[in-house]
Amino acid sequence: MQIEIQRNAEVSLSKQIYQSIVDRIRSGLLQDGLQLPSVRDLSKQLGVSLVTAVKAYQQLEQEGFITSIQGKGTFVKMNRKAAEESNDELFSYDWQLSVQDYLPRSQFGRFHLVPEKINLSSSMIDPGLLPNRYLEREIHQILTDNPRILSQYGEIQGDIHLRKAMDEYLKRVGVPSTPENILVTSGSQQGIDLVARTFVGPGDVVVMEAPTYPGAIDVFRGRGAIILTVPVDKDGMRVDILQNLCDKHKPKIIYTIPTFHNPTGAVMTSKRRRQMLEIAQSIQCLIIEDDPWGEIYFDKKPPSPIKSLDHNGHVIYLKGLSKTLAPGCRIGILAASGTVFNRLLAAKANSDLGSPLLTQKSVLPFINSKRMIDHYKKLRTALRIRRDLVLELLSQHMPDGVSWVIPDGGLNVWISLPSWLDSNQVLLEAKKQQLTFLPGSACYPVEQENHHLRISYSYMNEPLLQQGVTTLCTILQSQLSSKQVHDSAPFF
Repeated sequence: MQIEIQRNAEVSLSKQIYQSIVDRIRSGLLQDGLQLPSVRDLSKQLGVSLVTAVKAYQQLEQEGFITSIQGKGTFVKMNRKAAEESNDELFSYDWQLSVQDYLPRSQFGRFHLVPEKINLSSSMIDPGLLPNRYLEREIHQILTDNPRILSQYGEIQGDIHLRKAMDEYLKRVGVPSTPENILVTSGSQQGIDLVARTFVGPGDVVVMEAPTYPGAIDVFRGRGAIILTVPVDKDGMRVDILQNLCDKHKPKIIYTIPTFHNPTGAVMTSKRRRQMLEIAQSIQCLIIEDDPWGEIYFDKKPPSPIKSLDHNGHVIYLKGLSKTLAPGCRIGILAASGTVFNRLLAAKANSDLGSPLLTQKSVLPFINSKRMIDHYKKLRTALRIRRDLVLELLSQHMPDGVSWVIPDGGLNVWISLPSWLDSNQVLLEAKKQQLTFLPGSACYPVEQENHHLRISYSYMNEPLLQQGVTTLCTILQSQLSSKQVHDSAPFF
């Protein structure tokens, strides 16, 4: 179990150890019942004092992540009685902990595709709302016209015809680009990974919003970055706090989702977008602008991307097509310039030698067609109906003490619970009723914010949405009522 210790970070060593183990448990990298190193072995392995190791384990045990059994050791979460009754065969793979890995966290994958009947955790669009038949015909026609396409590699940078089409697409939203400065990726997630593996190493400072997209946290934590966070309000990342942070620490990367922020749905104002770019210019750092669903707006269009203001190559712009068009094709694009782009292209070559050619050719006819425009119009209408249904159900059934953000676009609703209520515990109850959502703890890089959750209204049809949201409200009502009964009980 490799734990990266940042000795010059402001977070205490015991807190870093605690956070690293929590992340591994929540990511499924440390499984239930697995034996952990003793505090003495841990302190020796990490080069920290015995007191530091003990303090980290004490906090983990207090919060229910681990259990210590006299004479046996310390185990992940396992029920004490079950651990005492277990035989040694249960732990026959414990030796594998001696094989060090460099995966501090991988939470997002656990909530991406889940088996529960009502999936409110995945920010994906209902397949019934996507142009499946059209893409099916396109793939069939491509294979008919060019049966050898499956035996051909595409360009590492991406199919030139698709890059030209995406260049036209980006220009319409105000993003300056050329086909030569566009890189086709296997979804936006690969774009984030390419930037991280190219420019981020152990000890480099990355600034992220809090909360933010869990998949990006996983990537930057995996690179050993020191992650600093800036809170989000209704107008996006707080650039006043960002400025103070950048004055003290010189980050290498600022990662932001300015348009229909994931998970809160906030939209960064034009003023803040300009200010963020000015900050990046003043300290010579890069901005990763992640734009997964800027086309999914319900009233007015959002402000132009930060990239539209960028004339000196500070912004790396990521646009995913997977969610709104064809998840199975895993197509995204990255737009950058200068030597930054050249280095990202080299990273792409090292990663996979180029994205699949068939899927690139499949979406190509759709990109700048009238069919694409009509598709987005219908998609906005359908998702607005679902969003409004969810908001109505929350207003009708959610108990007092719970609040939520009304999104003007995107796919999610961010819900805040009373501070004492852990959404991870609520999730355990929800799964008993075949319901799942994304616990807010997965969206925080540093802070332990457990009283939030994200539900997505884009994947389930309306009857299942109604059932899921109503069930969630009932569970929360029960949890809150139990707390009130407990608090009002007389003390003897």
